[in-house]
Amino acid sequence: MSEADKPLRRVRSFVRRTGRLTEGQQRALDELWPRFGLMPEGEVLVLDEVFGRSAPKILEIGFGMGDALAAMALSQPENDYLGIEVHRPGVGRLLAMLGEQGSDNVRLFCHDAVEVLNQRIANESLDRVLIFFPDPWHKRRHNKRRLIQAGFVALLRTKLKPAGVLHMATDWEEYAEQMMRELSEAEGFRNLEGEGNYAPRPDYRPITKFEKRGQRLGHGIWDLLFERV
Repeated sequence: MSEADKPLRRVRSFVRRTGRLTEGQQRALDELWPRFGLMPEGEVLVLDEVFGRSAPKILEIGFGMGDALAAMALSQPENDYLGIEVHRPGVGRLLAMLGEQGSDNVRLFCHDAVEVLNQRIANESLDRVLIFFPDPWHKRRHNKRRLIQAGFVALLRTKLKPAGVLHMATDWEEYAEQMMRELSEAEGFRNLEGEGNYAPRPDYRPITKFEKRGQRLGHGIWDLLFERV
């Protein structure tokens, strides 16, 4: 049995916080979710039909408060973006930004990424998957909750097109090392920077307020780019 065929562990990589919505976030959810939102249940999506065009399809998993995704959608209108985030305040904030900047090349899920990938995303349909600064779960007893694990990596590979790229970034060195091990050992991926090497930040990845804060605290930043082969 290949890694992709093995059932994923169901240890959650997140805790669903109910954080209070601001008035603006709630208004954005009420007014803009019908335009930008996608439901986790239903048939596998035909993404060209969802967006009404043929264009590169890029998925960001865990977009947080949405700064990077909004910036990429605005600066790269030639791409279509999918975003997955479980926390409603972040979804509401991103919806508000998309409405303000007039972007129409984004669609969002507010749900667990594993379930969305399994139920709604077709195999070999994504040009790029982005995972920027996932929760490091830095206490050793919580490491099992980290998103980047062998089973999840194998699932992502099935959703990427041949030559599609998985791009990860973290400011937690030990997590960066784990990411490098997992992807280097995973079947069907190639490090675009060469074995064991981290990548310089690509121009398309915005530097967010979260990242700037980490840099002020003396955190390093590690980007990893792996291609499906």
